[in-house]
Amino acid sequence: MAQEYLAGPRSRLSELGFAFRVFMETIRGFRTFHFLGPCVTVFGSARFTEGHPYYELGRKVGAKLAEAGFTVMTGGGPGVMEAANRGAREAHGRSVGCNILLPFEQSANPYLDVVVNFEYFFVRKVMLLKYSYAFVALPGGFGTLDEIYETLTLIQTGKMAGFPLVVMGREFWGPMHEQLERMAAEGTIDPSDIDRVLVTDDVDEAVDHIVAASRAFGLEARMVVRPHWYLGERAPG
Repeated sequence: MAQEYLAGPRSRLSELGFAFRVFMETIRGFRTFHFLGPCVTVFGSARFTEGHPYYELGRKVGAKLAEAGFTVMTGGGPGVMEAANRGAREAHGRSVGCNILLPFEQSANPYLDVVVNFEYFFVRKVMLLKYSYAFVALPGGFGTLDEIYETLTLIQTGKMAGFPLVVMGREFWGPMHEQLERMAAEGTIDPSDIDRVLVTDDVDEAVDHIVAASRAFGLEARMVVRPHWYLGERAPG
């Protein structure tokens, strides 16, 4: 993948080609995920392996969300993402992924019923946010931090409904929560913004919070979107 962000102004034809690739990747995501039903997106590191406490936590979260009737969506890679998809699969729920194409570290995990590979991080992020009624962040790195703060920014600014964001791993995320409190004390965010985040280690508490919030947002009355054969659409199995 070319480092297009570092290229500066290019020919109009090159820029048009870039815009077209972004458009096609976006449409491919829309067509694939349009009929999934209500999702919960699970964020987290690609670097934790089976047996690690955070991997096992992700697996429990995925299973519990599937049992509650949600499609579990992740970034599609290994680590915590794999764990959440695996848990959903083991609970006989639907498991989907938005995988990013990278030269290292990331490849689609084997527990996905549906996967789309993305070249552009920002298109992938749209898909991870667009179809979900809630978001769960387990321990992770730069990417997970980016996803947490992007989600909070969209909710705070009213660009997205105030869906629940659950951050799991009190010890790991404690300093981040302290930073939010400092920001509120300094006036850079409102004190009520802190309440947008539930910090917990309890899987039952996390999922109960998500279920209650989804009902408040009218999940049970959600419009059923049906595929149109003449557009080449089909609902995922």
